Amino acid sequence: MFGVVPKTLWSKHEPSDDLNRIEAGFNCFVVETDTDRILIETGGGVRHDERARERMRLPDPPQLAEVLARHGFDPQSIDVVINTHLHWDHCGGNTADDGNHALPALPRARYFTQRGELEHAREQLPRDAVSYRAVNYEPLIESGHMHLLDGDGEVAPGVEVRVTPGHTRDMMVVLVRSRGETWCHFADLVAYAAQLTPTWVTAFDLFPLETIANKTQLLRHAAAEDWWCSFGHDPRVSFAKIEMAEGKWRTRQKLS
Repeated sequence: MFGVVPKTLWSKHEPSDDLNRIEAGFNCFVVETDTDRILIETGGGVRHDERARERMRLPDPPQLAEVLARHGFDPQSIDVVINTHLHWDHCGGNTADDGNHALPALPRARYFTQRGELEHAREQLPRDAVSYRAVNYEPLIESGHMHLLDGDGEVAPGVEVRVTPGHTRDMMVVLVRSRGETWCHFADLVAYAAQLTPTWVTAFDLFPLETIANKTQLLRHAAAEDWWCSFGHDPRVSFAKIEMAEGKWRTRQKLS
């Protein structure tokens, strides 16, 4: 998760176990507008064999509908789902198994991702094929639930997606604006609050130099305009405001 950053540095922020595994969240967010209830990401899903679960020390994951209900949201009330990209840990809850078929987990919802992200997923390249599982998106394409975007745009009033290359070529960040405030979900552009340092990129980033450039640009906007920010996998920081202090980016205010 911290790429070439030495463990002596990142372990001050994210302690590891004896196999160098660190805690990670599958962070998902619900946004409510006057017209829509929007779910950003659907997490890691439940399709993991015992070997994979042991490798990741993954607990028994609940179904997405159970998670939503536990937090007071009727799964049938979700109107829109945003997949910032199609790595399994961000869209694994998109579908649910019904016998031999994978069906939309949220059948009322319109799902959104970038067309370029789907095209890349279908290439199944050696570098990152393991990150893409067709069962998480192809059934939605076939059923018409998945809507493909060609660049930036609004998916609902005040909710904007913006293509931000780095982690993948077509990954999106999400910007939500309301009552004079802005929240930016960085997804895997900044997976942990500890990765605010622009050069602290993951080993999974296909275009690390673009990650650094785009991260730097967004952090400047976030600090200058007092945005709330969130991160793809931080297990403790839900939202934060950031600042530049003594030549380093850091969180100024955090909500757990």
